[in-house]
Amino acid sequence: MKRRSLLTGVAALAGLLGAGGPSPAQVIGLEANLEDVWLAWRTANLDATGRVIDQFQRNASHSEGQGYGMLLAASLGDQRSFERMETWTRLNLAIRPDNLMAWRWFPDDTVRVPDLNNASDGDLFRAWALLRAAERFGMPEYRETAGLIVADLVEHCIASHPGGAGFDPLLIPAAEGFETPEGFIYNPSYAMPLAMTELASAFAAPLLAQAARGAVELARALARDGVVPDWVEITAAGPRAAEGFSFDAGYEAMRLPLYLIWSGLTDHPAIHRYADAQKRLPQGEVATIIARQSGQPLSTSRDPGYKALSALVTCTSERRIGSEIPPFSSSSPYYPATLQLFAMIAQIEASPMCIPI
Repeated sequence: MKRRSLLTGVAALAGLLGAGGPSPAQVIGLEANLEDVWLAWRTANLDATGRVIDQFQRNASHSEGQGYGMLLAASLGDQRSFERMETWTRLNLAIRPDNLMAWRWFPDDTVRVPDLNNASDGDLFRAWALLRAAERFGMPEYRETAGLIVADLVEHCIASHPGGAGFDPLLIPAAEGFETPEGFIYNPSYAMPLAMTELASAFAAPLLAQAARGAVELARALARDGVVPDWVEITAAGPRAAEGFSFDAGYEAMRLPLYLIWSGLTDHPAIHRYADAQKRLPQGEVATIIARQSGQPLSTSRDPGYKALSALVTCTSERRIGSEIPPFSSSSPYYPATLQLFAMIAQIEASPMCIPI
């Protein structure tokens, strides 16, 4: 009965977040509206071997980028590209003794994978992509691989809260290297609630669902005092600035409001905090780094990828009809280009009133 009640809790949380994948109508909408955008993204960021290239990071490839690309391919029905990315990933990054990936690969270095540590968000997105691809493409072996990744994420990358009973566990950034004397370092944007609950429901992994809930509630607590930062240290006394890590809301943290919207949590205070900070800028500019407490912009950009994310967050926060999500630009670098495509998918799946106008 105890296990049954846990699984019931997983299902309830998954239902709250809208887990279960896009509806058939949404799938049709994704392909009809985003096919040209996907082709432009693929041409700019994916090579013939299936490697997603981060041009601003020495043309490296990351587990994050592979997971992102695979999710895009699965969402938009591109089985051939998905298979290429999964094959490249399996051969070049899935080289640890467990089922997680090494986090980075350099094309021009003698040792192309200098660090075997993983990045939990990359593994999370790869597992989510495999799960969705298994159903979309009728490939049960993808589901099996996703289940193995989930099992190792739960074993190696979910940590108990140092506050003890009454606190949910959290998804830590990697299997190694983020412990501190009083707790651990945590990145709020590594947790994607919808991905975590879909996977938890599919593979009877209640601890992953609890970590999703923990992520949502921690972001809520952090938003009480300002925009949710890139990194925090989790201690028994509460979250605090982590020495050597950004405590502002920068390029890491901008993913959080996007993920919350995509997960159906459109009233979350972290979304409103981020939207309020963006309102302080002139038309056409987007804050890419925001001071946590004051909400003042510390760095700005005019890249359409960042504009798309800001437009979706602002529209959702203010419950507008129609958003200012700009047309996709193939000249955007990998990261903002990916965020823009994610924002377009999230708009169709979770925020339909924010259709670009």
